[in-house]
Amino acid sequence: MINHEVRTRRSAEEFPLSEHLAYKIAQVAADPVGVPDETAEMIVNRIIDNAAVSAASVVRRPVVSARRQAQTRPVAGGSTVFGVDGSYAPEWAAWANGVAVRELDFHDTFLAAEYSHPGDNIPALVAVGQRVGADGADLIRGLATAYEIQIDLVKGMCLHEHKIDHVAHLGPSVAAGLGTMLRLDVPTIYQAVGQALHLTTATRQSRKGLISSWKAYAPAHAGKIAVEAVDRAMRGEGAPSPIWEGEDGVIAWMLGGPEARYTVPLPAPGEAKRAILDSYTKEHSAEYQSQAPIDLARRMRDRVGDPSQIASIVLHTSHHTHYVIGTGSNDPQKFDPTASRETLDHSVMYIFAVALQDGEWDHERSYAPERAARPDTVELWRKISTVEDPEWTRRYHSTDPNEKAFGARAVITLASGEVIEDELAVADAHPLGARPFARDQYLAKFARMAEGVIDPAEQERFVAAATGLADLPAGGLDALNVRVLPDVLASAPETGKGIL
Repeated sequence: MINHEVRTRRSAEEFPLSEHLAYKIAQVAADPVGVPDETAEMIVNRIIDNAAVSAASVVRRPVVSARRQAQTRPVAGGSTVFGVDGSYAPEWAAWANGVAVRELDFHDTFLAAEYSHPGDNIPALVAVGQRVGADGADLIRGLATAYEIQIDLVKGMCLHEHKIDHVAHLGPSVAAGLGTMLRLDVPTIYQAVGQALHLTTATRQSRKGLISSWKAYAPAHAGKIAVEAVDRAMRGEGAPSPIWEGEDGVIAWMLGGPEARYTVPLPAPGEAKRAILDSYTKEHSAEYQSQAPIDLARRMRDRVGDPSQIASIVLHTSHHTHYVIGTGSNDPQKFDPTASRETLDHSVMYIFAVALQDGEWDHERSYAPERAARPDTVELWRKISTVEDPEWTRRYHSTDPNEKAFGARAVITLASGEVIEDELAVADAHPLGARPFARDQYLAKFARMAEGVIDPAEQERFVAAATGLADLPAGGLDALNVRVLPDVLASAPETGKGIL
């Protein structure tokens, strides 16, 4: 890996094109280096994972709305939309499928200086691959790049510190991944990356206070925008540049300012793209920093006994967990039993209370309005607080995978005065956890989410196509779509009439 220093440059300063971060990303994307077997295997796992969570979300209102929008754009020789037949405009298929993937907060994650869900790259690349008749090996190459670029940007540039939403790293990664898959040249990818970044920067109010369905829509929107950016760049259109480093660019006015310095690692020429192996998926449908606390609550449940005897619970955790999903956020909505599912998903206090009471976490039951409003849950929930512990913050940002941690130490004080303590550094499903996810676990997650939603024969057909991705011929990527049972689709809610 090569560490690249990135900073604002004055307009009058000599700054060769080859030094622009977007150009260096384009060079990585255009590098014809092969994909390691372990990277290709994990790409297949994440395609299966995305299908699993899409099956679980297929009739949720935001997903239905996005799907119906896409279905207003039929295109011969286009792309597929999850769950249904037909051929649609690729940017709209990327949109609909991106919402389905993201709706339940249930797919992969990478956390470092910033946070991300790099599986958000997959819908856009699959949609475009279907449109252009790419083969499975092309898709694998593109996704290896997309994961690499997003994860490397996440390692190097913090966005949330400046209240910029994390999808600002997703637009460039999708553009770069498409550049690899389509075998575009460096100048074209450079322009596409710049356009995608310029058009996908937004504030992170989408993840603050009362959180709405836009939380799921934001990455899908970034993917759609990136598809359109690549299309324009292929037609010869340009982008603002230098997009990160310019005097009026992203760093100067949206991130750390004219004096800020960032270090972004990128593969050297000829170096294989392995970043996907640094990421991890979710066993539970909840914000990633809640994964280990859910497992910790389940582990502590028997020792605690009757939850009504709890006087207080303090979760000692990282800066990010405390301020984003903990009491450090100062969001009263995180204690509101009538709050949206998206808000409850970002309340580690609610999540720990329910996991402690139930000994499980379910993507539907655990968020049901009647579950959130249960009086004994509300009482326990409001006894829980978080505090930042510098050691957990240090481990959160550690570059040593054996030290890096996203967990917490729980201190539970009972009414009797007895104190019960335990801690968990990583979730059970994490590569270093008690039950790491491998191919069998991804397949089991898909089978569990697809039960009653997708016909068993259709499940088998999809799994065969996904696991044989490297051998899918040109024009064969339509096999990655999954048809949902008609009666399930018929149960989808009405969403009102829009413009489209």
